Amino acid sequence: MSTTLPKNMDKISKNRLDLSSEQSKVNLAQHWNNVYTKSAQEKLGWHETDLSPTLQLINKTNLNKAAPIIIIGAGSTILVDKLVATKYTNIIATDISNVALNNLKERLNTQAVKFITDNLTSPTTLAAIAPVSLWIDRAVLHFFTDTKDKNTYFNLLKSKLAKGGYALFAQFNLMGAHKCSGLPVHRYSKKMLANELGNDFELVESFDYTYSMPSGDTRPYVYALFKKLS
Repeated sequence: MSTTLPKNMDKISKNRLDLSSEQSKVNLAQHWNNVYTKSAQEKLGWHETDLSPTLQLINKTNLNKAAPIIIIGAGSTILVDKLVATKYTNIIATDISNVALNNLKERLNTQAVKFITDNLTSPTTLAAIAPVSLWIDRAVLHFFTDTKDKNTYFNLLKSKLAKGGYALFAQFNLMGAHKCSGLPVHRYSKKMLANELGNDFELVESFDYTYSMPSGDTRPYVYALFKKLS
């Protein structure tokens, strides 16, 4: 017995996929809002007090203190506090969780930081920002397991990073966990990051780093700093 499909099945399927995609984005925001609502900052699995791996790479950039810096998925990180304390004056902290950013804003109470709640896979406010000199992504990219989402992310990065600017990554490496906070992740090597960025970027420095969680568990990361050439 044969089944005749509607002529507009492709359109129906596309609409369903679009709806599913939008629902997943809404749920992702809810997921992270729940995480930051239910857990104290120091209990979060990614909370750290030793920022030396990140600061080592930031120091490599030799940026002016007034250079625009964006911290992707800032959450409640104390990296923002550290940058403010060391006199950086032009920082954007962005996250999909408004709960996390509100907590961060209350804690810092500074004019040196602009807070933007946005979704990196369908950016609105972020799509309109001026180019930045440093893009810092510590454990956000690896949550994008869909090719379309990854492409949107890297297109945004490339369009918003100024020529001569730097992209700093810290992601689960190839030996890392398959999930984080209950969500699947895509693990990376420095070569994989370089391939995603393309020929307009050169690798400045990269190293593996084992992060110790507040629980005592460990997570293997790859850290990498790239410079945009054109």
